[in-house]
Amino acid sequence: MPVKYLHTMVRVKDLEASMRFYELLGLRETRRYDSEEGRFSLIFMAPPGQEDCPVELTYNWDGDDALPSDSRHFGHLAYEVENIYATCQQLLDNGVVINRPPRDGRMAFVRSPDNISIELLQAGDPLPAEAPWSAMENTGHW
Repeated sequence: MPVKYLHTMVRVKDLEASMRFYELLGLRETRRYDSEEGRFSLIFMAPPGQEDCPVELTYNWDGDDALPSDSRHFGHLAYEVENIYATCQQLLDNGVVINRPPRDGRMAFVRSPDNISIELLQAGDPLPAEAPWSAMENTGHW
């Protein structure tokens, strides 16, 4: 029986902050569904050219006091990036904490405003170790 990946859903507390975060990663809104009756919005965001691999941001209009919570049970979203150091620097410059810096030139972890763990992986071979990343310690948990 064939299976096709559709999307990954995460609940968000602050829709605008979450959308800005995913835009920093290079994702763009591909479609949106607003339900007046259910009082929620579904915003699908994906990298350009990969619209069939979205993350679904689910936003409850009346709020969700349980968010953000420690979403480790969720696991993480993973994105391949062209240059791990440049991506991490862009995120850092925009106030995102690099929880697990790319010391190895291959992998880093950050968290969304809703505490979703995001893994960033270098495309192809790892980049050579580079300061200041090679000496950075972990911050929080990832």
